Amino acid sequence: MAFSKAFFISALRLSARLAVLASIAHVAAALTSAPAAAQGAVKGKFGDWEMRCETPPGASREQCALLQSIAAEDKPNVNLVVIVLKTADGKSRLLRVITQLGVLLPAGLGLKIDDTDVGRAGFVRCLASGCVAEVVMEDKLIEQLGAGKSATFIVFNTPEEGVGIPMSLEGFKDGFGKLP
Repeated sequence: MAFSKAFFISALRLSARLAVLASIAHVAAALTSAPAAAQGAVKGKFGDWEMRCETPPGASREQCALLQSIAAEDKPNVNLVVIVLKTADGKSRLLRVITQLGVLLPAGLGLKIDDTDVGRAGFVRCLASGCVAEVVMEDKLIEQLGAGKSATFIVFNTPEEGVGIPMSLEGFKDGFGKLP
């Protein structure tokens, strides 16, 4: 399947903006009890997931994504922003995870849903805000995420040290169903 350069640029820009927004909201929420102000409109809250939408420059319509920002309980410097979106053409669904810099790139990002090992995704690039792993979501993965109670993302700092970061899947199915 071939994607246009414009699609990739648009998806990366949206992902980067959403990652920055989620990171800002996460840090601001941690530093203050007041609600965090962020760009992009919050269009809905689905359990532990938030839907944010914006119209990128030059786009003809609004683009939305589900996102959740999480941190490892025992390692506060290990955090993730998980973004789920449909491509602008509506033909593909992407799971994009942004983690802090310094992870072991060749090990990839592991994923377990409940007690089932789903596999690993490779990191596609690192930006100033973190390293990005991305997969095209097949129907089976969407079903697993929708039926699951929790997901555990695993990042590696060394080949021997994997850090599991649990994330609630509460609201995923409803939120994903509402993505435009």
